[in-house]
Amino acid sequence: MRINLSRVISKLFSLSHLKLFILYAAAFIWGSTAGIITKHFSSKVSVTSAPASSSWGLSFQEEGKAPTGNAGSDELKKYNAYYINPTEDKKIYLTFDCGYENGNTHLILKALKKHNAPAVFFVVGNFVKDNPDLIRQMLQEGHLVGNHTMTHPDMSQISTEESFQNELSGVEKLYQETTGESMPKLYRPPRGIYSTENLSTAQKLGYSTFFWSLAYVDWIQDQQPSKEEAFQKLLTRIHPGAIVLLHNTSSTNGAILDELLTRWEDMGYRFCSVKEMTGAS
Repeated sequence: MRINLSRVISKLFSLSHLKLFILYAAAFIWGSTAGIITKHFSSKVSVTSAPASSSWGLSFQEEGKAPTGNAGSDELKKYNAYYINPTEDKKIYLTFDCGYENGNTHLILKALKKHNAPAVFFVVGNFVKDNPDLIRQMLQEGHLVGNHTMTHPDMSQISTEESFQNELSGVEKLYQETTGESMPKLYRPPRGIYSTENLSTAQKLGYSTFFWSLAYVDWIQDQQPSKEEAFQKLLTRIHPGAIVLLHNTSSTNGAILDELLTRWEDMGYRFCSVKEMTGAS
């Protein structure tokens, strides 16, 4: 029997294409279905995950005017939380976040003392442990020391009140051991990340939470802003009732603070304590 070889090859080739077509079609259908399933369950996961958190942010609309924050003053006040003192008086509230010491805090304290300017230093646990003399100096010179948590975590991801409290009580204990006094109930969330549940928990623990209405990028050690860059942000954006956030690790802040405070004073501003807002002692 003669076999038409070309016809057999053609038939096999057609069958191969048919199988490939079926495989591709099946893959496409499965992929589309899987995408729908994935999308569906992804939305479910986001709904049932940890409480929604936000990073504190500001929008500046006009030079010399207060910025708009993630939340308004009235909304925050329900949780004893603040980002500004809503006043027309030219008051400034100075705050410093202290993660560690690199030689600039002495310069900052010297400038504050010269201008009789009270400040709040929000400290983490290792700063208190490693710098007891600086903590005592802050108190002796009329400043407040606030709580920036023991280990500087994302507090919005802490799920239990006990864990939240431990982050604060650890710093309280170190402060008590260092100064012999109880720590003021002033709290700043690390990196400004928070949730309303955080604010509520802090309030339940007796704390007032502080965000800010003026800051600039001063914390990157190998990218410190120039004096001109710092003044461009800090002079043009200052406003009545400003809560100013600066970092103690910034060499720029150490170098310019005396002149910065002088220039703010020349603009008619005066430096006040957050005690005005909270009654903290």
